[in-house]
Amino acid sequence: WMHVSHGNRLSVCNKICYAIGGAPYQITGCALGFFLQIYLLDVAQLDPFYASIILFGGRAWDAVTDPTVGFLVSRSPWTRFGRMLPWILLSTPLAVLSYFLIWYVPPFEDCKVVWYLFFYCLFQTLQTCFHVPYSALTMFISSEQKERDSATAYRMTVEVLGTVLGTAIQGQIVGMANAPCLPGPGDIVANMTNSLNSIGLNDSEPVISLEHTRKAYMIASGVICLMYILCALVLFLGVREQKESCRPRSEPMGFFQGIRLVMGHGPYAKLVMVFLFTSLGFMLLEGNFALFCSSTLGFRNDFQNILLVIMLSATLAIPFWQWFLTCFGKKTAVYTGTLAVVPFLITVVCLKSNLIVTYVVSFAAGVAVAAAFLLPWSMLPDVVDDFQVQNPESTGHEALFYSFYVFFTKFASGVSLGISTLSLDFAGYISRGCSQPKEVDLTLKLLVSAAPIALIIIGLIILSFYPINEERRQGNRKLLQEQRDSEADSETDSTELANIV
Repeated sequence: WMHVSHGNRLSVCNKICYAIGGAPYQITGCALGFFLQIYLLDVAQLDPFYASIILFGGRAWDAVTDPTVGFLVSRSPWTRFGRMLPWILLSTPLAVLSYFLIWYVPPFEDCKVVWYLFFYCLFQTLQTCFHVPYSALTMFISSEQKERDSATAYRMTVEVLGTVLGTAIQGQIVGMANAPCLPGPGDIVANMTNSLNSIGLNDSEPVISLEHTRKAYMIASGVICLMYILCALVLFLGVREQKESCRPRSEPMGFFQGIRLVMGHGPYAKLVMVFLFTSLGFMLLEGNFALFCSSTLGFRNDFQNILLVIMLSATLAIPFWQWFLTCFGKKTAVYTGTLAVVPFLITVVCLKSNLIVTYVVSFAAGVAVAAAFLLPWSMLPDVVDDFQVQNPESTGHEALFYSFYVFFTKFASGVSLGISTLSLDFAGYISRGCSQPKEVDLTLKLLVSAAPIALIIIGLIILSFYPINEERRQGNRKLLQEQRDSEADSETDSTELANIV
């Protein structure tokens, strides 16, 4: 019902509808990224070792699903709705159901681990069936690079808004029903006199039980499920997928042949490595920051607001990075944005626990988070164009490029969550403990500061070898436009010839 206006130009309405489709991935990803670890440890009350198996297993499963779905999408036939949109529509209902069941504590103890692992893996698979076609759709909403860049900017803004929504909905609903911590042996000795004096008072106050917290998690997931469905519908109804230009698609190829093809393209392999290391660093920070705020800094009742500040500042920073990127080039923007987070990561660990300082640091970190997560995405269409210039005979592989990119993000988060939860297990993490052993505090400091900084620096060193600069980008754009024009001319000629005959 909303047509593409004049040829390859996209209306603002089209761009907004396209952008809204990016929200479900970010809303659910953020809720899972920030809260799943704390939920499995403190609400479902799983052993940290089993929690690490679930967190890593779910993401490792994505190692299989992402490239597989990318491969299947690139071979799927054209329908009257397009090639990408049917995947998005059909995967949504089941994805929503499996997401809801991740946040439900089953009434049995024995197979809890199997329950969470199964529904987490199922959700990851179904969400991949949504997100890989959605990412590849960028190449099919318009053949104009400028229009695609503009639509990507809209998408970036909505995706960061999605992370804010995910953090806000989950954080605020769950934060209102935060079950009290359980004092450990040390806390009991220290607080013996206080607790004896306050026993009478506590009886009259409404105590938040673990059951309340469980219900709060389910309410939050219900709200997120509704948003997922709404966004999918807006995308499906508001975007018209364009059939590929007159150029014939090359023959479908085997799975491993596809991997060799995309990973064999130098600039793509380098960009993927940059993305792998920087996102691994930021995922470690994301996955452990809630625990770091509540356990090490002692802000048990404020951590959801701290997370919200990070995401809000990331949203506000998007227009700035968009401007910076056009003025100074994509590569400079990635360097500046990603390095900006380093001083703040050092500050939050070195300073004594101070709520105001933590809020200031969180705001500044959010600006860098926006750059680190979103700028590499803006570089991907350049790599796809570069590949098409160098391999004019090989077309229709966009879904493969995007699916491996998505896979590396998820692989990074799986590794980071698995490693960090295992580290906490070794350090002796106490589930719902009011205070943690010194080793747990030290481990959390390493996970939110030293490790991310090291990974970010490795990523930026690899970026220095990335070959596509502004000059090459403009050259590629010109060559592709010439190719399209000549193809359009030849098709016009053949149509006229056919008419004469």
